[in-house]
Amino acid sequence: MLSHRRRAATVGSLIAGALAAGLIAPAQSASAADAGVRVHDIQGTTRISPFAGKQVTDVPGVVTAVKNFGSARGFWVQDPNPDRDEATSEAIFVFTGATAPAVAVGDSVLVSGTVTEYYPGGEAAGGQSVTQLTKPTVTVKSSGNALPAAVRLNAAAIPARYAPDAHGGSVESLPLKPRRYALDRLESLEGMRVEVVDAPVVGATSEYKDLWVTAAPRHDRTARGGTLYGSYGDPNAGRVKIASLLPYAQHPFPVANVGDELSGTTAGPLDYDNHGGYTIQATELGALADHKLQRETTRKQRNDELAVATYNVENLSPKTPQAKFDRLAGALVTNLASPDIVALEEVQDNDGTTNGGVVDATQTLTKLTDAIAAAGGPKYLWRQIDPVDGKDGGQPGGNIRTAFLFNPARVSFKDVPGGDSTTAVKVIREGGKAGLSASPGRVAPDDAAWTNSRKPLAGQFSFRGKDVFVVANHFNSKGGDQGLDSRFQPPVRSSEVQRLQQAKLVNGFVKQLLAADRNANVIVAGDLNDYQFSPALKALTAGGALTDQVTKLPAKERYGYVFQGNSQVLDHILTSRHVSRVDYDIVHINAEFADQASDHDPQVLRWKP
Repeated sequence: MLSHRRRAATVGSLIAGALAAGLIAPAQSASAADAGVRVHDIQGTTRISPFAGKQVTDVPGVVTAVKNFGSARGFWVQDPNPDRDEATSEAIFVFTGATAPAVAVGDSVLVSGTVTEYYPGGEAAGGQSVTQLTKPTVTVKSSGNALPAAVRLNAAAIPARYAPDAHGGSVESLPLKPRRYALDRLESLEGMRVEVVDAPVVGATSEYKDLWVTAAPRHDRTARGGTLYGSYGDPNAGRVKIASLLPYAQHPFPVANVGDELSGTTAGPLDYDNHGGYTIQATELGALADHKLQRETTRKQRNDELAVATYNVENLSPKTPQAKFDRLAGALVTNLASPDIVALEEVQDNDGTTNGGVVDATQTLTKLTDAIAAAGGPKYLWRQIDPVDGKDGGQPGGNIRTAFLFNPARVSFKDVPGGDSTTAVKVIREGGKAGLSASPGRVAPDDAAWTNSRKPLAGQFSFRGKDVFVVANHFNSKGGDQGLDSRFQPPVRSSEVQRLQQAKLVNGFVKQLLAADRNANVIVAGDLNDYQFSPALKALTAGGALTDQVTKLPAKERYGYVFQGNSQVLDHILTSRHVSRVDYDIVHINAEFADQASDHDPQVLRWKP
């Protein structure tokens, strides 16, 4: 048997020989980089770093991307030697602030700095945090190194189940389960190089030079290539935002519509922001494959059909460029085939967002109706009620309101004086039929449900001897709701409370009309800012008072608005039970396109009395 000393000498000789032959690498000292903290240690297995607020030294990695523009500059560094824990990201953003990073892609670096958790948009906004290194000092060891391979995002890589259920609480302290939840999977890749290949565009290019693709192209597709948002339970986990780190002059951002494709590879570090959540900051952009999405045109109503449309014209005022008035007019005349009645939303006052106490919108409506006539349409008349200055929400100073346009050659409007901004319209009974105490009139304008929100406008029309009551609506917005990607799961939809109250009021008003005449012809239209499956729409249709026509469409056609890659319903036309034999159409001319006259698609109902 060899002595302990003899065995140690023999092993030492073997190691020395292997070192000399280059068969093994020399061991690093205890102070060397890989004996210290690595990126995956910093990222940890939850959303909050176990090193948050602490100083770390000589964290190794390779620079994979550099952001050298804006006030939040920095670079991403990724460890090419990952651990075996799929919950821990191997990359991190190094924040240099207004200072341009002094590194290049491919540099092997050692980074020292303070670990922080940054909440884009502020912690109170409810979004998730980004783990980053701040106040860094950087040592470049070598340059031109190969980058770690990008992780491919596809249907197999991203779970269909979106997020863990924390009963409305924060998921930050929960261990990441990247094989179970989409948000956990994406968080486990925070900062790392990821890629999508031949990715369908599901959210058109915005003014901010970003767009949305889906990594799960077979899931919930619309008839025109988008991704349908059909329930709270399925937010479509495959959606990913694409932005660009490439110089715009050499690499213009693709101008894409829904249904187009980024063919080939789009790759870069996976970032997170407060305007959509997880985002590929592209260092490589796929080529745009234009699939030639066409704007739709609805059919013309027949002589014996009443056509009622709704259109959110998005902050229209005399200050709006004439080109937008012309586009809106062209759409009303051509794409909507000159409806008999149009419920407009977001009509601003005569001085737009100048907060000068003006509430009159005569100039806005004159400019629009003149443009319609110039486009070959009818000479529409209008009815509306000026709001109280600053009380109806929207852009400050704009005093947005709903309004009616109508073609006097096809329909007549029953003017009943007495309607103003603060007087509630009442249902009356005349000769066995329903009527209005004021036409136009506002529905319950003094109710707290309409605080800082547009009040519904009710009007009485006549078509071929039949009375028709139309209520134009613009319920309160979703502002203040927590995002789908919030760290609070399920996210709180705080704005829903007010819309629910508003829906109950309109439902009650319709029921009063039906109580006065059970065969009353009632059409409720407008931007309700909520989904067909929402509590607000359930309240609006309660008791069979109204039918939401969007629910009669094939499922793949139930959308008229696109938000963060989700094609969804916000605008509606609803009818009382006596308004039957209808033909309803959402006319896709805006929401799916990078070039928009409004962010909403209009819709039209044709009814044969």
